[in-house]
Parts: sequence; C-alpha cells; structure tokens
Amino acid sequence: MNGKRILVTGGAGFIGSQMARRLVDDNEIVIFDNMHRDALRYTELNDNPNVTVVSGDVMDRDGLFKAVEGCDIVVHLAAIAGVDTVMGMPTQTMKVNLLGTLNALDAAVKFKVERFVDFSTSEVFGTHVYMAEEHNATALGVVGESRWTYAVSKLAAEHLVHAYHKEYGLPTVTIRPFNVYGPQQVGIGAIHTFAVNAIKGETIEIHGDGNQIRAWCFIDDMIDGTLLCLEKDEAIGHVFNIGNPRATVTVANLAYLVRRLCDSPSEVVYTNKDYVDIELRIPSIKKAEKMLGFWPKIDLEEGLARTIEWYREQADD
Repeated sequence: MNGKRILVTGGAGFIGSQMARRLVDDNEIVIFDNMHRDALRYTELNDNPNVTVVSGDVMDRDGLFKAVEGCDIVVHLAAIAGVDTVMGMPTQTMKVNLLGTLNALDAAVKFKVERFVDFSTSEVFGTHVYMAEEHNATALGVVGESRWTYAVSKLAAEHLVHAYHKEYGLPTVTIRPFNVYGPQQVGIGAIHTFAVNAIKGETIEIHGDGNQIRAWCFIDDMIDGTLLCLEKDEAIGHVFNIGNPRATVTVANLAYLVRRLCDSPSEVVYTNKDYVDIELRIPSIKKAEKMLGFWPKIDLEEGLARTIEWYREQADD
C-alpha cells in the first residue's frame, strides 16, 4: 500500500502506533487520539514529516469529521478498554465504543473513504471461546455485570459497521484481535505486568487459580493481519479473527515462563479474583488464512523474549 492518506483513530496507542510505523514510509498518516495512552513517545513518528498528530476525541463529531476529510482510509481503533477501566467507567465505555464508532462511520460515508477497518474484540464470543470461527454465536453477557459493557459495546459497533456496509455501500472490514502483546505496549495487561515485575524481582500476582487459557498474538503478526485487511479486496464486508492459536498457555504457565525468560527470582503468588473473567480464549484463524493469506509467524517464546528485552531496556533508562 502506498500513496494513501490514512486516518488512525487511537493511533497513539499500542497497535495504532505500530501500524503507523509500518505504513509511514509510503503513505501519509493522520493520528487522531486523545493521548490517554501515548505509545508515540517510544517511536520516531512525532518527527516524521509524513505524520500529522491531531489531539482529539471520537466523541467530538465535528473534530473527527475534520480529521477524516481528505483521507482515503480510516482505521478505527479508538476505544475505552482494559478490565479495570471498563469496570470503573461502564457508561463512558458504552458511549465511546458505540457512539464514537457511529461518528467515525458517518464521517467515512460523507467523505467516501476507500476502506473502513474497525477493531472489535474477541470478547464478543463470551467466557469460553475454543477455536471460535467468525460465524459462531456471539454472547452479550449478563446485564448488570460491568465487565461485559466492553464486549456489548464492541458487538453493537460490529452490527453498526456491517449495517453501514449493507445500507450505504461503505467498504468495511471488522477485526477481532486475540490477546495482542509486544514491545511498546502501554496498556496494562498480563504480559506487561508479569514482565515488569519479573525484571524488578517483585512478586508476580495471578488473579484466581491461573487456569485461564489464552492464545497470545505478537504485535508484528497483528499488524500483518491488519495490513492484509487494508489491502485485500476480498476482505470487504467481512469480519476476521486475528490471533495465534499455536501460542496458547494458561495464565499460570505464562507467569512462570516469563519469570524463566527473565531469569528472575520473583515469587509467583495467587490472589482472589473479584470480577468475571474469560476462562478460555483460542481463535480459529481459518477464514483469515483462506481469504487473506494470514498466518502468524512469531511463536510465544520468541515474542516474549523480544518483549522482555524491550521492557528491560526501559527499566535501564
């Protein structure tokens, strides 16, 4: 892909900033972000002449429309995410993730963009997801449990994106990412927390019994899948799981693996879990493999080693 003007909402975040780095040499990148999580500081993007950083919020309809004008492609990543944040701000989570997507879609229709890529979540499948395919039944979660406001808002946004494709002919693609990690991750997550604590020699805490199962996708593979969704005409109108089913491990085993790779003396302890969790999350990526040619290349140990090296460099600075 080259010669395009690409708007990335949430582009200062972990995934958005890494995608911008991959695209910036051959395209103009507009990053639209409220800078709540600023991963740009770990990149050279702020000084790149092909990058325009716009401080804004997707709830600001006029500001978002102004940013989309003149763009060929919109990648919509901006959202409220993270278990603790979502549980503390369930109302705002619903508003931003649904109404922010509505604003982005309306702007994309008005300015006739060539492609609109929306980031959803693997949580739309519910608490137990084993080799889930894109057409499998999704789950809304129990009303009153704040944890599910994230999944519900993202699933509603998926329906909205698909409706805009069917009704207005907007060329849309939806991505459901599965547990993305890697260097420069700024959001709090298991690998981030385990690695930082292990490097410091501090206690590694596991919430619950540690038997929760996850399939982890290294950031480079995530970006590969996203770029295929941007480039392939076959992707239009579809939803894709992007993840790495081969990189599957329990949370407890992940903690011990991180500790070993860090050569750390940290103690692993188990604490009470006072929130609803995803017990099993492993994707099927057959559709992405068949239609896009996507297949993850980085195994878990290699990805963890790269990630730990980066966190260690930050600790030394």
